[in-house]
Amino acid sequence: MNMAKPANEAVVVRTPQNTANIGADFTEISKPFLIRLFSILRRRRLTVAIFTVFALMMGIALALILPRQFTASSTIEIQRESNSYSGNQDAQRQSSMLDQEFYQTQYGLLRARTLAERVATTLNLQDKRQFFDDFGVATDKLFDEPKTASVARAERIRTAGEILLKSISIEPDRLSRLVTIRFTGSDPKLTQQVVNTWGGDYIKLTLERRYDATSYSRKFLEDRLAYLRKRIDESERTLVDYASREGIVNLPAGAANGSQSEVPERSLAADDLLSLNQELASATADRVQAQSRLSGLGGQVSEGLQNSAINNLRQARAEKSAEYSKLMVQFQPDYPPAKALRSELAQLDRSITAEEARVSGTLRQSYTAAQTREAALAAKVELAKHGVLDLRRRSIQYNIIQRDADTNRQLYDALLQRYKEIGIAGGVGLNNISVVDAAILPVKPSSPRVLLIMAISLAIGLFLGVAVAFVMDEVDQGINDPSQVNTQLGLPLIGTVPLVKNATPIDALNDAKSALTEAYHSLQISLSFATDHGMPTSLAVTSTRPSEGKSTSAFAIARLLARSGKKVILVDSDMRIPRIASLLSLTNVTGLSSYLSGDDKLDGMVQSLPDIANLDVLTSGPIPPSSPELLVSDRFEGMVKHLLKTYDHVILDAPPVLGLADTPIIGGKIEGILFVIEAHATPINTARNAIKRLIAASTRVVGVAVVKFDVERADSAYNYSYYSNYTYEYGRSDKHG
Repeated sequence: MNMAKPANEAVVVRTPQNTANIGADFTEISKPFLIRLFSILRRRRLTVAIFTVFALMMGIALALILPRQFTASSTIEIQRESNSYSGNQDAQRQSSMLDQEFYQTQYGLLRARTLAERVATTLNLQDKRQFFDDFGVATDKLFDEPKTASVARAERIRTAGEILLKSISIEPDRLSRLVTIRFTGSDPKLTQQVVNTWGGDYIKLTLERRYDATSYSRKFLEDRLAYLRKRIDESERTLVDYASREGIVNLPAGAANGSQSEVPERSLAADDLLSLNQELASATADRVQAQSRLSGLGGQVSEGLQNSAINNLRQARAEKSAEYSKLMVQFQPDYPPAKALRSELAQLDRSITAEEARVSGTLRQSYTAAQTREAALAAKVELAKHGVLDLRRRSIQYNIIQRDADTNRQLYDALLQRYKEIGIAGGVGLNNISVVDAAILPVKPSSPRVLLIMAISLAIGLFLGVAVAFVMDEVDQGINDPSQVNTQLGLPLIGTVPLVKNATPIDALNDAKSALTEAYHSLQISLSFATDHGMPTSLAVTSTRPSEGKSTSAFAIARLLARSGKKVILVDSDMRIPRIASLLSLTNVTGLSSYLSGDDKLDGMVQSLPDIANLDVLTSGPIPPSSPELLVSDRFEGMVKHLLKTYDHVILDAPPVLGLADTPIIGGKIEGILFVIEAHATPINTARNAIKRLIAASTRVVGVAVVKFDVERADSAYNYSYYSNYTYEYGRSDKHG
């Protein structure tokens, strides 16, 4: 299977020129949260499952050890108190505005300490030691300490009331007058008794409080009514005396001019001013109308247009004018009949002017009369205004005394009405609270709620598992997705090699159809695009740290090149911890270190592999005191050039980069370096620093190969066709083709 990059994604070779600013390429593309969450849960599913199962087991254990509790409940109805027995609808509407305050008060009374202690006393709970033990209250201080009987009993009642208040629940039903009373305890019979007694004692306590309040209120109102009656008499006498002294006469209150609306008491002077002002307004309107008629031109006013004499004269003139016009057609103006007609027309014009003058004189007389009437009324209004202002100055004290008398009278009437209502309420004794549903004996425990505890435990465990998985994922700096190579290392991804789980890498490479062989074959094809002439002739394979898979990768690349017909030599240049000799079961008596130390018998150091044609191996040789000193010499570069005369490709297994100087030296003397990273293990920052070091040493990093990649731990659903359950493999039948 071919895993080479498409033609439009050619491999980019990092050279010292195009990698001078490689740090700028180290950018990270954030993934959508849901995709990342799914990836983390898939990779850390075991961690999430462990926390979830542990929390669920803890929840089940907690549900089993918690004591069983029983809950009894009853429902009562609280009606709004009606204080209006006289059918006064206004009072009822005013009372309905206080419903919310009334019901909140009732809910508070249902939770009152006095009611709780009364219930405890009714059920005789203060003398039951078992009651205190069931609720975890120490009874030694309540029953055994030496105290007077009354003090000890009062303390037990108070403690019992506090216990009841902690376990009682008052729950009003929204948009209704119903209230549910609930009590939870370990004794089902006691819970039933407490709930029923709570509602009954609340009703009794309400009635008692109402009777006590009416008795006190009646006595208080009697005293206040006597006091207000005396105040009313005094204020009314003072008011009459002051009005007599100041000559203040007011019209009594009542309906005005047959109207149904009530008119308050008003002064006689103000009434006169109102009448005069109305007459003045009417006179002003008449004067304006007369002035408008007078301003008409000649007979153009309505009186002139409607005058019959003027209309007849105008009609006669029109006829004469028509006759004159006919004569002028045939005769000259000095014609005698024409002269007679002109004389008649002049006489008619004088008659019309005289009649219009008579109409204008009549209109002027009307205007003058209206103007005179308006002026007279205006003078009277001004005089009446001064009288009203003077009356107002004298009425200030009168109004003060009158308001005091009215206030006293209103207070007296209100208190008298309240006094009558209290008398009726006290005699009738209405009860606005009733029990709707009495409590029944609870059979099933209300807690612990096993399913709820399990659900909460499951949610907590799942949350903790996901949180721990996120933390572990943040701590894990390994490469879990091959796409991270491009985004975080700034280098091209040459290939991805799967993790071999059921065999050794050498055994997997011996199988030409294995996923490992296919992966390295795809990697080799990608390397063929690394330079303009194809596969680099001299290529070193290195990694960040030991045991990442660089030796296996170097051998696999060399073997695949040899199988393709190329003559290849594999050089183990890791003279510190050599791996090729042991990997291929070869001797390591002489090798690279021997040649670099001065032994010129290079051809005698090369070993052939009997089962792999076209592939020779040069082992590392004895471990030298200082491998960098050997590598920096000209003999190493000369050896590579000498080998390239015999072989098509020289593949070197180089030492790890970090902490060692060997690989940067080797990279400067060969055509390129393939950087190997172990998936899920090598920290991305460590790999980044190693690559920066290689680039700083002017080496050519052709790309990165991700090895030991496990799709089960991948950061995404990376479709690796070699070992997925739904991949295309040799010899596999698939109905889809």
